[in-house]
Amino acid sequence: MVDFADSLPISDRELDTTGLFCPEPIMMMHNAVRDMNTGQVLKVIATDPATTRDVPKFCQFLGHELVTQQETESGSYLYFIRLG
Repeated sequence: MVDFADSLPISDRELDTTGLFCPEPIMMMHNAVRDMNTGQVLKVIATDPATTRDVPKFCQFLGHELVTQQETESGSYLYFIRLG
């Protein structure tokens, strides 16, 4: 088992979308970034496999940096997004 906790970026805000399915995680991300500033990092926790496609597109479209994207052993997905 690899412990990613030591290598994960520090986040300014965390958004847990566990149990939600498309389009809810992305809609919640839109709302979360509205209250954040450029350069801040948003950590997103998701269980919807569609986020592996949707989150990178969200970042590319809005000019944010997807710092890291990982799948955990429990089957959830972690995303760290630096706002552009």
